[in-house]
Amino acid sequence: MKPIIAIVGRANVGKSTLFNRIVRMSADLTKSTAITESIPGVTRDRNYAESEWNNEKFIVIDTGGFYTEEMPHENREILRQVKEQALFAIEEAALIIHLLDAKEGLNPSDAELANILRESGKKILWVANKIDTPSKEDRLIEFYEIGADEIIPVSAETGYGFDELMDKIVSLIPKRGEVRPSMEEDIPKIAVVGRPNVGKSTLINSLLGKKRLIVSPVPGTTRDSIDSICTYYGKKYLFVDTAGIRRRGKIYSIERFSVVRAVRSIEKADVVIIVLDASEGIVEQDKKIAGVVEEYGKSAIFLLNKWDLIPEPDEEYKRITQELKNKMWFMNYAPCITTSGLEKKRTTKIFPLIDEIIVERRKRIPTGDLNKFLSKIISAKPFPTYRGKELKFFYITQVGVEPPTFTIFVNYPSGVKDHHIRHIEKALREEYSFKGTPIRIHVKSR
Repeated sequence: MKPIIAIVGRANVGKSTLFNRIVRMSADLTKSTAITESIPGVTRDRNYAESEWNNEKFIVIDTGGFYTEEMPHENREILRQVKEQALFAIEEAALIIHLLDAKEGLNPSDAELANILRESGKKILWVANKIDTPSKEDRLIEFYEIGADEIIPVSAETGYGFDELMDKIVSLIPKRGEVRPSMEEDIPKIAVVGRPNVGKSTLINSLLGKKRLIVSPVPGTTRDSIDSICTYYGKKYLFVDTAGIRRRGKIYSIERFSVVRAVRSIEKADVVIIVLDASEGIVEQDKKIAGVVEEYGKSAIFLLNKWDLIPEPDEEYKRITQELKNKMWFMNYAPCITTSGLEKKRTTKIFPLIDEIIVERRKRIPTGDLNKFLSKIISAKPFPTYRGKELKFFYITQVGVEPPTFTIFVNYPSGVKDHHIRHIEKALREEYSFKGTPIRIHVKSR
């Protein structure tokens, strides 16, 4: 296992900025990084990423700001859970960086957190951030009151003292005896998307069996896309809880980054679970989110969450599945299941469905079988002429998977209309299923 380093500290001391700088040291510069903005409490969940320094690989965790119970704030429940998340990160870590704000000076919360860290028995580095010149290092003196043997000066913003900090980190983390496969090994990647407050985080917490993600009735609690490994009967799945995608007119400044992150998570996923609030029915924004999933060619499952709130489930299931068929007509290939993430009912049905869909997504049909299929459907229903000339279909072949992609060669490509493509797609699904996954069909001249 790669050693884990957790960055903890009060809100707005620069944890996400330091996290981003550490992650950028990795050879893979495409990794997601934490959202940063000069508003206390922007990072709420833990955010994981791999990084490397001097050939030593490790995982770094960015956490939400640590609050004392006395700190006044209107969302006290969220603050309590943020603190709980920081404590989870401390549990997982081999090394803890307690980040302090040298600009603001020592705070009672710093001392409280330092005591909690010492009780954990873990290795701790006390780091004073926002020191960007040697002349400001005299600000370190007051932080020794928390009982630290050494305070390391750094500027996460400018990089001052960063190399020295990283050298210190790799000297303290345990060395790995063997190389662990990358987190990007062949684990199915599942993006969980939907409007704010439809129950995405509750669903993932139910699958994980512990509070990996903050859950709150306040819409927009999840802001970053957060990765979680879930194991079901020995098989691993990588779930990504994404920020709720709001209507464009209701996207606030900090949430614009989150929407981009959610779309990127869809782009990288194998299967996307589109979470719908069964108690509210299907709204226009649900349709737009599904459209993004279809546009990226991702396999999908419609998940009707909060089914525990439905008074007459049998009647409602008939009604809402018909509504789903009418409003999501462009994704009728996607199966629909009902769950209650809060009560953990039927949530495990997701796993065999994911497995089945991934097989379908990667299915490849031999060219000979495809051409027999094409001859059969043309014989059953000949296509109309194009500009008075016969429209001939010469050949079909599968040119790709994930999603399954086909090319048909004809004499007049302009004569093949959208409704012809839909007819061929329907016939392909009747013959070969392709459950849960879109199909792409291209028409070319021979």
